[in-house]
Amino acid sequence: MLSSRSARALAVALLAVLVGALLPAATAHAASRTVQGGRLDWGIKSSFQSYVTGPIANGSWSLTGGAATVGGSQFRFHSATGSYDPATGAFASGFSGGVHFTGHRKADGSNELDLTISRPTVRIEGGSGTVYADMLSKERRTGKVARSSQVPLATLGLSGIDMKGGSTPVALTDVPTTLTAQGAAAFAGYYTAGTPLDPISLSVDTRGPAADPKPSAPAEKKDGEDAGKEKSGKKAGKEKAGRFEDAAVDWGVRRTFREYVTGSIGRGKWALADGAQDGGALFRFPEGSGTYDAKKQTLDAGFDGSVRFTGAHGLDLTLAGVSVEIADGEGTLSADVTSEGDTRADVPLVTFAAEDFAPKDGLARLTEAPATLTADGAKAFGSLYRAGTAMDPVSLAVAVDPRTPLPALPDLGSEPTAAAEPAKQAAEPSAAPAAASSASGPGAGTYLAVGGGVLLLAAAGAFLARRRARPAAAPADSTPTD
Repeated sequence: MLSSRSARALAVALLAVLVGALLPAATAHAASRTVQGGRLDWGIKSSFQSYVTGPIANGSWSLTGGAATVGGSQFRFHSATGSYDPATGAFASGFSGGVHFTGHRKADGSNELDLTISRPTVRIEGGSGTVYADMLSKERRTGKVARSSQVPLATLGLSGIDMKGGSTPVALTDVPTTLTAQGAAAFAGYYTAGTPLDPISLSVDTRGPAADPKPSAPAEKKDGEDAGKEKSGKKAGKEKAGRFEDAAVDWGVRRTFREYVTGSIGRGKWALADGAQDGGALFRFPEGSGTYDAKKQTLDAGFDGSVRFTGAHGLDLTLAGVSVEIADGEGTLSADVTSEGDTRADVPLVTFAAEDFAPKDGLARLTEAPATLTADGAKAFGSLYRAGTAMDPVSLAVAVDPRTPLPALPDLGSEPTAAAEPAKQAAEPSAAPAAASSASGPGAGTYLAVGGGVLLLAAAGAFLARRRARPAAAPADSTPTD
């Protein structure tokens, strides 16, 4: 048996060893990290959405910059970039995408209500946080248009949240937000400062600073090798004049159709295959190849990838073999359509404006060109929509210079993972946006994902105090229920 003095000495020695082992890991863990990839979900203010689309304003809203919808009334902004310091809890992350509200249409075709909110940024430091955004608004009475960059739009209710020691992904869920005085002014005076806005949720991936790559020694070249390669490259370029092998077309089909498929009526889903990629609000059909004439601005291209929609009421629709043709300032997107076991090849689905498709900086590019459903497209959707219906916009990029990269796909980051199960488990979020309403609200559970290093330090403290205590379960990270 050890005496009490010997036991205390042993405890001190063991603690010193434990702390010494933990300190390097804790120091590395606390190093400032880069935010790269992730999403922010925010309805801004649900009642404002209802007002805009209701019988008084009789308006609508549209998404820009790759923003998506999730739940019944939330907008999803994507491609988080910024920084996070686990040691201090300081967090700053900007997101891409925007939403454009219009309403109160006047006789001249303009809108009295015209408001765009884009590029939201969340900054947290010292226990307080703010949401900033680019704002473009029209004053209610004067009609004067005001454009402001990164307006402090709303404050975050961070009571009870400790931002220190987070791992990746860092996730916040249902954080209350309140309109600021500057936000009220940028909101065209529709609400006063202090008005509660919708709760905000976010999830971002973080990574440590990348090590500087070691320069590699240049390989020795044989005499005449450079000249031979240059001549060969010029010959290949001449032979492939007008031909390209790297392009992508982005198209979300139709937002309300996706919401119908995954909602309470369709009760379905979609699945991507053959290389198609999901960008949240759009599907990317990659590996495009074909011909392009820069002078005539004509294009004939085919792309990889397919998307299949399935659901209740016999819904089973597959779009594959996507192709795009552009001539005389107009584009047509076609696809092989399979429905009810029958396949029709090369069906022209939508047309879109392509008046300026000249190459610039190595890319021939169209961004969110408005698209309209064709008569054949209406048949492909089982007459769910009439010919002439506005569909999701089409974005197209062709690498005229093979060295020029294509635009990045929206980056939604990793799905948040639970640190531990809460007493009341939230539904697992779907990878696809859904139309079902969200039951979340202000104060409906705010969670932060934390790293395992914090738990180890807590264990050291428990050992020193000679207490046997079960650590409290940390609530799971969650996104609004789909």
